[in-house]
Amino acid sequence: MGINKRWVIQEVDDIEAIERLSKELNINKTLARLLVLRGINTFDEAKKFFRPDASHLHDPFLMADMDKAVNRLLDAIETGEKILIYGDYDVDGTTSVALVYSFLKNYYSNLAYYIPDRYKEGYGISFDGIDYANANGYSLIIALDCGIKSIDKVEYATQRNIDFIICDHHLPGDEIPKAVAVLDPKRVDCAYPFDELSGCGIGFKLMQGYCIKAGVDIENLFKYIDLVAVSIAADIVPIVGENRTLACMGLNKLNTNPLPGLKAIIEFNKISRELTISDVVFIIGPRINAAGRIESGSRAVDLLISDHADSTVLPSADINDNNTTRRDLDRSITQSALDMIVSNDAYTNRRSTVLYSPDWHKGVIGIVASRLIESYYRPTIVLTKSGEHVAGSARSVKGFDVYEAILSCSDLLIQFGGHKFAAGLTMEESNVDAFIQRFEEVVAATITEESLTPEVEIDAEIDLDEITPKFYDVLKQFAPFGPGNMNPVFLTRGVRDRGYGRIVGSTHLKMDVQQDNPNLFFNAIAFGQGHYAENVAKKIPFDICYSIEPNEWNGKVTLQLNIKDIAF
Repeated sequence: MGINKRWVIQEVDDIEAIERLSKELNINKTLARLLVLRGINTFDEAKKFFRPDASHLHDPFLMADMDKAVNRLLDAIETGEKILIYGDYDVDGTTSVALVYSFLKNYYSNLAYYIPDRYKEGYGISFDGIDYANANGYSLIIALDCGIKSIDKVEYATQRNIDFIICDHHLPGDEIPKAVAVLDPKRVDCAYPFDELSGCGIGFKLMQGYCIKAGVDIENLFKYIDLVAVSIAADIVPIVGENRTLACMGLNKLNTNPLPGLKAIIEFNKISRELTISDVVFIIGPRINAAGRIESGSRAVDLLISDHADSTVLPSADINDNNTTRRDLDRSITQSALDMIVSNDAYTNRRSTVLYSPDWHKGVIGIVASRLIESYYRPTIVLTKSGEHVAGSARSVKGFDVYEAILSCSDLLIQFGGHKFAAGLTMEESNVDAFIQRFEEVVAATITEESLTPEVEIDAEIDLDEITPKFYDVLKQFAPFGPGNMNPVFLTRGVRDRGYGRIVGSTHLKMDVQQDNPNLFFNAIAFGQGHYAENVAKKIPFDICYSIEPNEWNGKVTLQLNIKDIAF
């Protein structure tokens, strides 16, 4: 059986705005309602939403320290300094490094890049990385997607006459590192109008600033905008405001003229349809990430900076192999973790899941934590041995701040970091049992019953006959979908299966649903909901909540309902 879900129909305050937009845009009220739910209340806002372009990008110099960062970069280029582009081993970090390195390489050759080793150095700026820069004569490090809390590391570098420009998008602590420049829109003293850029987005803004000061045509920077779209999708930042503009421009490039490295991944995986944010999240992102999880993040950068198709064949094959290894590990460790829960009655009534095995692969424990939440919807931490210590990856559920819960256990930890929904932590092995007990106590005392029940947010209730070609033509222009602009979810009541309902792939339910009109029906797929097949076969009416998606089969595209939940 699946997990019971709460259905919540989102409420709209401004009914007049729905009426107005419906008339001004010549769309039906359901589509106007979707716009208002996304904070779009006027014709001009709708125009900007549906037609994003480069003119919507903000002036990079509105960001605190941007002038200092660009001036320091120009000085380094003018005096011939060695510059090191430093970034993390995940998708956001490697795309950031690839973008800044590839773009600057067109104008300056005395630079290199550095990706820390996930297992030896860990996340963020490392002392090893600074030592490497020092030993090799680098006097300027541009840190991407990391560094906002690296106060001691920046100080260590300063003592060795190495300057830092930090480009980060994570939440700063009480103190900002004493770098030459710290670009982070989440700084309290930063007045930049949009604070949800990805790490690669911040790197893009730095290069945009460089273009303005150095008199370089911005079109030369847009050659790398597909990397920004990949980072936005993979890092799960809100696809609103400036991110929406960057994602739209980047997806367009990804679909028309991708960089050779990205093209190699697309071709290697035989993707012939138009790519969406979902494709980036589930196909491109994991393959780039797998390099850092299984081998080295540098392999991903090698691929992403390739400027010839023939030089991408080997790295793209390697990265695909890494992803296959990652997937096999993910599958086997998830099964091992589920077996651990099932075999221990103590887990049944817990409000949290914390599991430890010294043999699990550190590179996939975050993915495994997310998988466990699909079966046991509660804050989850998966722990494994990492060198002398135990490392963990935490994932949360809606409405619960897992970072705050971990903070309450900080006396048992060596270090930790993250945000409300995901975090990483390290501890001594001797503290594992005490941590499991304390974390459960904290969660049990603070989590609400609502947060322990997954929620389906519904945008609008409609009848099936509202789903016309014109309706879908407007609906698809709401894309790209992602946090802040999710694919709309609709509720339709009293549908039946036409009699073709069947289980596919062992757990999925495939059917044709119809409402009052016997001549109108839609193909539907309900992933992981095969347990409803018996009731569906009885022709009992049921309610569905779903999103509408194109389904391509043998070159023909039809509309399909992707069912999130069913209620009889």
